[in-house]
Amino acid sequence: MSNKPVKIFLVEDDLSFGSVLKSYLEINDYIVEWVDDGKYAIEHFRKGVFNICILDIMLPHVDGFTIANEIRLINSEVPIIFLTAKKLKEDVLKGYGVGGDDYVTKPFDTDILLAKIRAIILRRDFQAGTKDFYEIGKFIFNSKLRTLTIGEDEKKLSPKEAQLLELLAVNPNALISREMALKKIWGSDDYFTARSMDVYITKLRKFLSEDPDLNIKNIHGAGFQLIVKED
Repeated sequence: MSNKPVKIFLVEDDLSFGSVLKSYLEINDYIVEWVDDGKYAIEHFRKGVFNICILDIMLPHVDGFTIANEIRLINSEVPIIFLTAKKLKEDVLKGYGVGGDDYVTKPFDTDILLAKIRAIILRRDFQAGTKDFYEIGKFIFNSKLRTLTIGEDEKKLSPKEAQLLELLAVNPNALISREMALKKIWGSDDYFTARSMDVYITKLRKFLSEDPDLNIKNIHGAGFQLIVKED
């Protein structure tokens, strides 16, 4: 993930919950601007530069869907997560329909929200940060030609191997969630695609074993890390 601080635009009218959520996000190194009334949201949004928006839907004066519509007119790229107690399918579809990236129903586990935020930011970082060549320890990885070279030895990677390695190379030492990797590369996170990804991770781990300072670490139930030891 990028080392730049991530700024979150939070709109939540419940003062107790909003205060707790803001503090929790700040403890996890996010910068949070919190607005507790929908009618002031767009005014505040226009004044700042934000990496992600978290919007409650049921707000006084102006609801979260309307705010999201206005945000999309100002910024078509900033990710939006909706927070709500509304669980009807129509509401969920409406949330995605107005440009939402995710939809979290209350009550929820704050660690799950944190994981969703990290996954969304990581996707944006990856999309913005890809390039043709990567130095990975003693290796040179050509993402376009799908070659992995160390010294005189060059290996040709399959398309899936190359996509996985690039995802890891863009974010060395950062946790890459299984869900995000599966959806980005395979378009699905079902059992069979997960097993397939594990096979590719094992192949990449074997390729990289020629450099003792590299390792792909499996974080059980969460994802993978490309560990790059520094001198």
